[in-house]
Amino acid sequence: MEIKNRNYKEKIKYFFLRYAFIPILILYILFLIFIIFTTKIRAVNDATRSGDLIGGIVLEVYDNYYNEIEKMAKSNTVIDFVDTYLNSNLVYEEFYKFNNSQKVKSTFHIVDSEGLFLAYTTPSDPDINDIILKDIIPSINKNPKEVLTEANKIKFPHDRYTVYTFGKAIYKDEEIIGYIVYQLYEEDIQKLIFVQDAEVVVVTDQYDRIIATTNNIVKGLLNKFTPEYTDAMRYVKIRSGKYHMVKKTLPGGNINIYTLNSIKYDRATFIYYGIFAGIVSLLLYILINYLAERMSSENTKSIDKLLIAVKDLQNGNMDSYVNLDTGDELEILANQYNIMLDRLNELMKKNQELSDIRRINEIKQLQAQFNPHFIFNVLETLRYTIIIDPVQAQEIIMSLSRILRYSIKNEEQNVLFKEDLAYIEDYLRLHKIRFKERLNYSINISNEVKNSYVPKLLLQPIIENSIKYGYGEKDFLNIDIVGERIEKNVVFQVKDNGSGISEAELIIIKKILDSQENLSKHSGLYNIHRRLILLYGNDYGIEIDNVYGEGIIVTVKIPYLPYGREKDDV
Repeated sequence: MEIKNRNYKEKIKYFFLRYAFIPILILYILFLIFIIFTTKIRAVNDATRSGDLIGGIVLEVYDNYYNEIEKMAKSNTVIDFVDTYLNSNLVYEEFYKFNNSQKVKSTFHIVDSEGLFLAYTTPSDPDINDIILKDIIPSINKNPKEVLTEANKIKFPHDRYTVYTFGKAIYKDEEIIGYIVYQLYEEDIQKLIFVQDAEVVVVTDQYDRIIATTNNIVKGLLNKFTPEYTDAMRYVKIRSGKYHMVKKTLPGGNINIYTLNSIKYDRATFIYYGIFAGIVSLLLYILINYLAERMSSENTKSIDKLLIAVKDLQNGNMDSYVNLDTGDELEILANQYNIMLDRLNELMKKNQELSDIRRINEIKQLQAQFNPHFIFNVLETLRYTIIIDPVQAQEIIMSLSRILRYSIKNEEQNVLFKEDLAYIEDYLRLHKIRFKERLNYSINISNEVKNSYVPKLLLQPIIENSIKYGYGEKDFLNIDIVGERIEKNVVFQVKDNGSGISEAELIIIKKILDSQENLSKHSGLYNIHRRLILLYGNDYGIEIDNVYGEGIIVTVKIPYLPYGREKDDV
């Protein structure tokens, strides 16, 4: 009696208090959080450590060249060479002695004040000489007493590039007699910034122009590094990846170093974690399930009766009542189930009476959404056409008035398609005036289709979509409209050669069409499809075929209702 009198809630409570999975689940979650947290910390620490390492290396290179060009510009050997054109071998000896000891190699140019190249370490090239004379030397002359440092990518022979320039004016007796220029090779800088703990490294000047990088995905417009920040400036987004970024600015502020590590997680760790959690969970499930079977074997008879009643109800038996006399919550549940079944039978009768009303109201609501969206563009076209071509302006006014008159005419649900076709022709004619040769269209409708009844404004939203989205990556758009009778149905096709849509977006749109409620932005196609299903059944509606970058084909299928048959006989 004690077991029988214990209510079902107490039995469930006792079972879960003894064998609950909650503590184990909490441990799983805490361990998972620990893995995620440590992964993020490691990404931050690695990026910071790599930034410090690369910053020290780049600073050393920068200081070496800065000090060297200062020394060479004041060297008596260089000054005498520029002044007398003698002893060039001594100048080259000084350069190669310095350059050979550097981690980053460079080119070397000495130009006199008249623009004559006196010394250079690469074959003479008119394009390179022109850049030095027209860009670099004028920049030096802005502050001739200072060392010029700037980022500028220049192509040299054998597909080699320099990306950073040091320049300095050469003085004699307070008069500029020449210029000395060092240009650092890109490949040598790239070798320096490849480090183990940084996935992406970017070296820029103070204006964020990229000097060197380990991955070209970071290059933006005009070769600038402009990361897109997310999550309250904690991370940056590059392509589809999310990265933690550390910025280090060298003393002087002329060079910035960015180190980026993606926020990704060790796949193997999660696999081992999942295997371990799965094995432990399986063992616990087997043990608890065995104990639960023994504890609840005498208490499942009432549940079985309820399950049988519910299955009968699922199979359509609206008289599947259940009677229990257990003295616990299961008896209360059975009584509530019986009350629910009584109310369900009452509601089914009421719903049968209301279904036609709801169906009609939903169709009217969907139809109300088919309004022209292009009126402002037409009025804008009309504004300048009145001045340029008054005859065409009159045509625009007449077409627009016919469209508006037809759109607000609500007396009929179904119309002959030739009436809708006149609306479509006016609609396309207005867009043709606007886009001129950028828009072409063809209409091929059989006479049977023209004289059959269709829902009003059936194809307008589809044609509107073709014009709205077809120009995404195309300058010219062609729309073909075909309508024919196939057996007992009418099939329309609206085909354009526009940009199309991606496969992923096509899948989303098809899911929306299959649903009974639409909360997305794709209301036009959904409204057509839903309207046809409500009018004619699930065998009718629209289908979408797409080739990304080549266009979209929208197929509309409705029953054939010839002239003379009742228009609303659906």
